[in-house]
Amino acid sequence: MITTTLVWLFKTEKESNEHLIEDEKDHEEVEEERGVKETYKLLWHIIKLPSVKILAVFLLTCKIGFAAADAITGLKLVEEGVPKAHLALLAIPLIPLQIILPFVISKYTSGRMPMKIFMKAFPYRLVMGLEYAMLVWMTPWFKNKDGNFPSYYYMIIVVSYALHQVAVYSMFVSVMAYFARISDPSVGGTYMTLLNTICNLGGNWPTTLALWLVDYFTRKTCSIDGVGSCINTSEIEECARLGGECVTLIDGYYIEMLICTIIGVIWLSWGKTVMNQLHHGTDKQWRVKNN
Repeated sequence: MITTTLVWLFKTEKESNEHLIEDEKDHEEVEEERGVKETYKLLWHIIKLPSVKILAVFLLTCKIGFAAADAITGLKLVEEGVPKAHLALLAIPLIPLQIILPFVISKYTSGRMPMKIFMKAFPYRLVMGLEYAMLVWMTPWFKNKDGNFPSYYYMIIVVSYALHQVAVYSMFVSVMAYFARISDPSVGGTYMTLLNTICNLGGNWPTTLALWLVDYFTRKTCSIDGVGSCINTSEIEECARLGGECVTLIDGYYIEMLICTIIGVIWLSWGKTVMNQLHHGTDKQWRVKNN
């Protein structure tokens, strides 16, 4: 609240229709004020641009390879006995890193090809997903007899999270820099909003799907012979009523990690080709008026 108030007091802005924008031809043009109807028409014209269509497919599919790691790892750690409160506290040491990383990474995303950082960070993030899976698998080994975990185990988690954040922020900063570079200056705000929306959607739908499918890939059976599987709630309750417990035969988390990693490796080959084509295109391919 204090920061917002200070910005309001000391930052002056010009009206949008008075703000002149210089394009690639060194001429100035005025950004028009548009209503809701005109804005949606403009969005439709932007979406119809061939380059935007290709970029949209790129953004909507680029995070499939990380879906299981991002959506399920924390839940699996809790399932293995790591307290939620402890996991929440582990985010505190990462705050300084999250503040510093954008400043450091932005130095390498200021050129004409900011997405090079994205593509370089992509395989490292895939590897970190596999490291997450290994961490979850090894978690029971670190558990003490009293149900607690030693301090060095939490240090391992912090280091893993920190390395993962480096890859995440490298990709995030490079994407934002790329959006800023390709957006049509005459409609920059609308353009950026559309690209950010597509990018956010590309991160949300894979994690939602991963959460929904994890139970489908998981196979559990009751510890009491003859009772059968523990697929639905009624079977789980029946097993518990008879004094047994559901034993996991196949953990869907590891199945999803394998599937997502394979998809990510395949996508990386395609993504490099697509981004190379977009990088070597002209600025005109992103301009709405050239459509």
